[in-house]
Amino acid sequence: MTVSRETALQAPVRITAVKVAPLVGDTPKGGWSTEIKPEDSIHALIAVHTDAGVIGHGSVFTNGGLAQAGVKVLEPLWRGENALEPERVSEKMHQNTFWMGRGGTLTHVIGGIDIALWDILGKVTGLPVGRLLGGTYATRVQPYCSLLMDEPGPMQDLVAGFRAQGFRAFKIGWGPFGRRDDTRLDEAIVRAARAGAGDDTKLFVDAGASDCYWPQGLKWAMRTADMLKDYNVGWFEEALRPDAIDDFCHLRRVSPVPIAGGECLTRRQIFLPWLQRGALDIVQPDVTKVGGMSEQRRIAWMADDFGVKYVGHGWNTAVGLAADLQLAAALPNVDLVEYIGGSPYLDGITEQPFRLDAEGRLEIPDQPGLGLRLDRDKLARYTPDPSVLFA
Repeated sequence: MTVSRETALQAPVRITAVKVAPLVGDTPKGGWSTEIKPEDSIHALIAVHTDAGVIGHGSVFTNGGLAQAGVKVLEPLWRGENALEPERVSEKMHQNTFWMGRGGTLTHVIGGIDIALWDILGKVTGLPVGRLLGGTYATRVQPYCSLLMDEPGPMQDLVAGFRAQGFRAFKIGWGPFGRRDDTRLDEAIVRAARAGAGDDTKLFVDAGASDCYWPQGLKWAMRTADMLKDYNVGWFEEALRPDAIDDFCHLRRVSPVPIAGGECLTRRQIFLPWLQRGALDIVQPDVTKVGGMSEQRRIAWMADDFGVKYVGHGWNTAVGLAADLQLAAALPNVDLVEYIGGSPYLDGITEQPFRLDAEGRLEIPDQPGLGLRLDRDKLARYTPDPSVLFA
């Protein structure tokens, strides 16, 4: 639904409710040592309702129950607010709750609300969010198909299958990589992925060192980075535990491949020392965890000032991908977005699925707001009450 420009200028659009729809039933594996199950909730969709009848959608990378609790705690701060002022409203929620623990559930939930508020502002003004965030640097972007690692045989077949679907960039991560203290297995997995992808594609490797009790350290990461260069790997992600900033600084200095990370960091303040100290070649905030599109944009521009490349982390939902696509339009030099291979929460909840063009790229929607429409009937398979997301 859109309203006239005159209405947008004359009166605020007030937030009347914020609803949460946990996604459950077909949650994809995460590759963690304590593996998640299909019935586990690690993603939730957010719907911000307004007195104008306009609804905005957001996404949160956290348990649905936590998201619902976070929305309740934040209610005195969002209820009755002007939905046409996403940055101000989001910053109000951040500033009034940081003492409860900046970076946890509340930060995640504020981010989901923030995405939804940008969606509302776009719908009300008739503009895509990317243009509202600053402009249109790009109209297409390349998705990299994000896949869990497996034994070498299945790994090659899995990557080859998604190449046949049109993907021309891949990231493999987690699974057995680095967890069995077997460098020959690690290399065999990467070799198999490269064989499945072909030499004319981009390949990235994610160790997943934010997994619990990660067993490896700096010397393993240095040896592994040397191995990865032989397979033309574009970056080495999460090679070390997420708080090991000194080791990241050293690894970046000596590694022959770019070092990426940042998906576990939240809010711009936490990213600043990582940029100041030169810990990363590529910074990867996650819009569904970091505090939303308002925060993601500020981190990306800050990284650009330090000469650090921005590639958003996006192991999430169709709404999260839609947000990443709009950010790719609004920021310079964004050439990649993450796309989970085979996730029903990405491919199976919208009226129109995302489609690759002949060059393996995605068009950035130019419709008002985020540019996607959720499908109530499809969502009924994955959330107890999809009606909360609709009028």
